[in-house]
Amino acid sequence: MSDLKKNAADADEAAPAADEGSAAPAPAAVDPRLLVREEGFKGYLTEFTRRIRGGELGSLPVVIGLIVIAIVFQAQNDKFLSASSLTNIAVFTSGLGIMAVGIVFVLLLGEIDLSVGSVAGTGAAVWAVLNVSNGWGDWPSVIVAVLAGTAIGALHGFFFAKIGVPAFVVTLAGFLGWSGLQIWLMGKEGSINAPTGGVVENLTGYFFEDKAVAYALAIVAIVLYAGSLFIDTRRRKAANLPSRPTSEIALRTGVVAVLVLATAYVLNELEGSRGLPLALVLFLAVVLIADFVARRTTFGRQVFAVGGNAEAARRAGINVDRIRITVFAISGMLAAFGGLFIASLSGGATKNLGAGNTLMLVIAAAVIGGTSLFGGRGKVWSALLGMLVLQAIQQGLNLLGMASEIQFMITGAVLLAAVVIDSLSRRTQKSAGRT
Repeated sequence: MSDLKKNAADADEAAPAADEGSAAPAPAAVDPRLLVREEGFKGYLTEFTRRIRGGELGSLPVVIGLIVIAIVFQAQNDKFLSASSLTNIAVFTSGLGIMAVGIVFVLLLGEIDLSVGSVAGTGAAVWAVLNVSNGWGDWPSVIVAVLAGTAIGALHGFFFAKIGVPAFVVTLAGFLGWSGLQIWLMGKEGSINAPTGGVVENLTGYFFEDKAVAYALAIVAIVLYAGSLFIDTRRRKAANLPSRPTSEIALRTGVVAVLVLATAYVLNELEGSRGLPLALVLFLAVVLIADFVARRTTFGRQVFAVGGNAEAARRAGINVDRIRITVFAISGMLAAFGGLFIASLSGGATKNLGAGNTLMLVIAAAVIGGTSLFGGRGKVWSALLGMLVLQAIQQGLNLLGMASEIQFMITGAVLLAAVVIDSLSRRTQKSAGRT
């Protein structure tokens, strides 16, 4: 027993010494992802490899797809990358692309909006009846048409958020109901032509022939992009967070400058060019504003939170119902606005505007661009990238004289491939513990 007591006493004396030796706290582990920019090119390569292995593909598949599409169709027909062909892609992308931006917000919630085609047709019908049939001015009729789409979307959101009707059912009912309203508004004639020189006709028919406009807007875009990077870097430094070095900012700005100035050059200088289309400017403006809202505002972060886990978002104090109603209102607003672009391309409003494959193309554009069907993941730029893929395929097939049924089959295959990639990406992220 005496030996046991002696050992216990020795242990008690050793304990303070051990405590004193371990008093210095161990250095905190640093997430290697925070050191990426400090390691230079090697760090970025490591980060890129980590993202790919973790299933975070981002826009990489779409960019590769666009490059492959350009190479294949240019090899088949050397007019594919001509100024007139690229202008057609830019103009025809605008209306459906604007509608796809609204769908991106809905998909971020993990929901679907099946009514965008009929809402586009109804918006165009409201504009036509007010402007042409009742003599309203251009701008008042356009504003009322867009507001009508916003109200329709908010109504869908109300039934979904407050009443609890599934979004699929609500918007399917809207698809049928608003299609009927559209036909009723158009009356017996079934079509109303857009006035020559009016606002709606100019949406897709106006081109900035002055070359200085395209180059000036390109320079403004480059300056704004570089400025946003510098501001973001300064804010991160002030918060003692890792920030982009000047070399990375210069590289990113240089890449954007090449793309933007090359686009301006093609639209201005190549044979057959008509200048910068107003439709492209408006589409890019919508994308930029929507991207800012999604990434830089509290509302945008709340949309991602609700789409990721609605119950967790509710417990965190987010008004989930308000977010859902607002998102569907945005979808309806952009659907009606996009419908005016479609009316501009078709020469006026018709009973069938927004029907056919409009809905499928809009949803396909968002999904192909990289927005997840499962909610909580995606970017507004998905609408632009996805619509570029679809319109590039359609333009290339038109140049090759392919029948419309072939176009549908190829578009369907591309959509399926995008969904498969999204599903595999989510599975990879789950296995890597990143979901």
